[in-house]
Amino acid sequence: MQSALICWGGWEGHEPQQSANLWATILRDEGFSVEVSDTLDAYLDTAKLHDLSLIVPVWTMSQITKEQERGLLDAVASGVGIAGWHGCMADSFRNNTEYQWMVGGQWVAHPGNIIGYTVNISNHDDPITAGLNDFRVETEQYYMHVDPSNEVLATTTFKGEYAPWIAGTVMPVVWKRRWGQGRVFYCSLGHHTSDFDVPETREIVRRGMLWAKR
Repeated sequence: MQSALICWGGWEGHEPQQSANLWATILRDEGFSVEVSDTLDAYLDTAKLHDLSLIVPVWTMSQITKEQERGLLDAVASGVGIAGWHGCMADSFRNNTEYQWMVGGQWVAHPGNIIGYTVNISNHDDPITAGLNDFRVETEQYYMHVDPSNEVLATTTFKGEYAPWIAGTVMPVVWKRRWGQGRVFYCSLGHHTSDFDVPETREIVRRGMLWAKR
């Protein structure tokens, strides 16, 4: 049986426990055995980590010890998949640049806070986005520092209402990449658990998890 670890905590504004519970249910429906943990010490049990199929981090604006970070990064490098969303994966540990390298990006701003905008599917052939059309969301539009080696699957374009100097900037929203032998999936949507009520958002993240798993 495929196995997943969902590790949640950090800033409560991202509803980490609620979204962890939601995705635990979805993964169980996909046939995974799922462990849900509220401590980063879950990354210290290296033998257990290396037996996993998938890690789902749901942790924002916090600190991680060198030992915890090393356990996570080495597990992914060994072939364990990792998949996540929004600041729960890309604004987790602002002082840890190797973790950010693994993720492929880091949040830096969301001009206008909760706003309506369009997500544009940029790769219609990838199994994560195949068959999906551009769609509208109302959530934070993430401005990010991103790795140019990411394989970008969806983007958004900033109009510049709240930061005129970025008008026309095309920003990745969904990407996949590698970290050693591991597959890494990321989606910048998901500020609140209700964001996953948007069918396209939920489906992209679900498919991303299934793609990333070992």
